[in-house]
Amino acid sequence: EKLRISEPSNAYDFGQIVNAVNANKDKAACADLLTITDPKKLPVLLSNKLEGEILLIFIQALEHYVAGKDPGLVYQHLFYLSKAERFKVVLALLSKNEKEEVRQLFDLLSENQSDQYSLEDLESLKKVYEL
Repeated sequence: EKLRISEPSNAYDFGQIVNAVNANKDKAACADLLTITDPKKLPVLLSNKLEGEILLIFIQALEHYVAGKDPGLVYQHLFYLSKAERFKVVLALLSKNEKEEVRQLFDLLSENQSDQYSLEDLESLKKVYEL
């Protein structure tokens, strides 16, 4: 059955939803979660719980379900994800193929321009993601 997603009010709720989404590898539900979650709140909601698996399902959900509709929102999420605790650690542990997935999402963003970011913004964020 499809996970019903409502906006998480705190890090605990967010963590529960993320764990359920990740356990089911439900990218559509993950996209729903990211669509209703204010990107600015991501670092607080993730707390110290960011893991490689979570980063990847976020990237995949954004790539497959959100980038075509709202590239600006994707950019915001990528920006605030990079401010989360453990981001550098998680990034360092990504495999070559996983890094490639992140790169694909950035490529999509440069194809689907938005007034919420410039190509320069995108380039500097790519550096943060070590691409």
